[in-house]
Amino acid sequence: MAETKNKNKPIPSLAGYGGVRALQKNLERSTTIAANREAVAYSLLCMANTKLSDIMEWDEEGNIKVKASKDIPEAAMQSIKRIKTDPRTGAIEIELWDKVQTLRLLAKASGLLDNPEESDKPSVIGINIKTPEIIDIEDDDKGKGEVPKGPRGEQGQDEDV
Repeated sequence: MAETKNKNKPIPSLAGYGGVRALQKNLERSTTIAANREAVAYSLLCMANTKLSDIMEWDEEGNIKVKASKDIPEAAMQSIKRIKTDPRTGAIEIELWDKVQTLRLLAKASGLLDNPEESDKPSVIGINIKTPEIIDIEDDDKGKGEVPKGPRGEQGQDEDV
């Protein structure tokens, strides 16, 4: 048998449980994010809109050159996760934040992934159609011209059947 929860019960205090400090830190972080929501949204949009051409350039021969830091826009700088160089070969590896995950987070925050509200859906109207009953009339009178009693006529009328 399924157990039902009482919604009128107050939420108990967490003071006696372990991990209260971690919970309080998470709550403090969430208030910090809420207070700086515009800056967080701007940073996420910067990460989502950065293109490779903002950070590096290449020519027709396929030679790739990383732009100087003064030439990289500030918005593109926010999307760089890590820069790694190999001292032996001089190769530079630039890793960006995951663009798909950032776009998914932005879509979820803006409500694009939410189900539409029930009020926006059209109403379904049920229409019941009854077809007429078909009644076969047999001619028992062998052509005397009488219509039998019933739903299609009264006896003695001169209607063609």
